[in-house]
Amino acid sequence: MLDGIQAYRAHPYRRSVEEPDVLWREGTTRLLDYRRFRTGRKNTRIPVMLVPSLVNRAYILDLRPERSLARWLAARGHSVFLVDWDAPGEMERDFTLGDYIARLRRAIVTASDAETTPVAAIGYCMGGLLTLAAAQGAESRIDALVFMATPWDFHADRPDQAKGLAALLPGLEPSLAAFGELPVDVLQTLFAALDPTLALRKFAAFAAMAPDDESATAFVALEDWLNDGVALAAPVARECIGRWYGQNSPAKGLWRVDGLPVLPQGWAKPALSIIPAGDRIVPPASARALADALPRGSVLTPKAGHIGMVTARSAPDRVWAPLAQFLDDPDAAAQA
Repeated sequence: MLDGIQAYRAHPYRRSVEEPDVLWREGTTRLLDYRRFRTGRKNTRIPVMLVPSLVNRAYILDLRPERSLARWLAARGHSVFLVDWDAPGEMERDFTLGDYIARLRRAIVTASDAETTPVAAIGYCMGGLLTLAAAQGAESRIDALVFMATPWDFHADRPDQAKGLAALLPGLEPSLAAFGELPVDVLQTLFAALDPTLALRKFAAFAAMAPDDESATAFVALEDWLNDGVALAAPVARECIGRWYGQNSPAKGLWRVDGLPVLPQGWAKPALSIIPAGDRIVPPASARALADALPRGSVLTPKAGHIGMVTARSAPDRVWAPLAQFLDDPDAAAQA
């Protein structure tokens, strides 16, 4: 493991991509515009809005040119927009989930206006929950929803683990009060607790890789992203840990935004749930609860992991291509 860590630190890889344009910004949030990477003179495909989680950097969806869902979709002719939340600033440290969702709605309107047509909104992990809530106030701006490894029933598979996380909240309060956010180091520790021996296994395996091998480069790119975390605004941390994990409020119909419950049953347009079979972060049963509640939903269960579904060498074949097929005709998929 120590040899692997040393090899990782010495590896020459540094992320280098042609940056997209910035269509809109508000506070620390930017709406990245990939339209200049789109192929074809005339766009005949549905525009796409990618919505990542608040707790990780958005560029997991644009990790490297050859491992970028955003650029892959643009190369197929889609106008692609990516929400880059960034870390909370002075304004965002007081944000609730409702504040972020209101901002997301404004981003959706901006993208829809730019293309003069509704978009397909694709939420990744926590981003899927935000996207569903935002869609309830922006139905005319969205023609389809996609949920990638999005949790919904937080007690579906590991209720004791979810409740155990919520039980930590009182002990986290000093940090929340002092910093106005849940620090990155605390978040990293919580994620590490899901698989305590993962670091040992992955760095031991990396030690055996040739530095110039593609697998080594892919490992370093992903590890750099994992280590480039962002803090979570204190009110958001309290709501996610206490209400989502502790009370299981989404699945019970108790999660409210703008005074209204967030209910997947109310989304009457097409939806696709991508539930990776090997997900260790979001149990498939948790994501399946959301899929089952969508009136016009279809389901894809690729052989992939939570992060591998957007970064692995097999992702284009196993995940991206079926996603693109759905985007080509969401209504047909919803009727199948």
